[in-house]
Amino acid sequence: MAEQNSLVEHLRVLAEDNYSVKQKFIDQCGEQFSLLLEKIAEIFESGHRLYICGNGGSAGDAQHLATELVVRLDASQKRDPLPAIALTTDTSILTATANDFGFEYIFSRQIEALGRPGDGLLILSTSGNSNNLVMAANKAHELHLPVLALLGKGGGRVLELADLAVVIPSQNTQRIQETHLFCLHALCEFLEERFAP
Repeated sequence: MAEQNSLVEHLRVLAEDNYSVKQKFIDQCGEQFSLLLEKIAEIFESGHRLYICGNGGSAGDAQHLATELVVRLDASQKRDPLPAIALTTDTSILTATANDFGFEYIFSRQIEALGRPGDGLLILSTSGNSNNLVMAANKAHELHLPVLALLGKGGGRVLELADLAVVIPSQNTQRIQETHLFCLHALCEFLEERFAP
């Protein structure tokens, strides 16, 4: 029983930490996040695509977001699908690119193949320092795609390359990822209202 109480208390501490980071995010980044939402809406309104990339847990978040945008978040919504593509899903492209060119090219190669001016790139990263994300941002700029980012830990190198970025005010990877998911669901809800019939 004492062990169970200890676990419950630990869960309470984690939940409070989670809430604290989200509150800081709203207080410190709310306006910047609103700009990010508007920019993504503009990309879709202009008939362009959003490409999404990230590594590890952020790769899963990229796929999650693309799914919600193409399908829908709320089952009661009847909106049209939004053209979002996760660059993290095609194992043949990812492994061939890593094998033939190097792992740092796995996203930039796809952007080079698919990206058109007016499309957008959304980078998800807890650190913002992965070479493949930096190269993706550089390729997007080269092709005149706006670079958007959801980051953490100060933003890293991607922050310097982003046209518009939101940096979660935390150094803790778990809290950053939890807040990123909160942001992605908020983004989907915003877009579902924006593009409702």
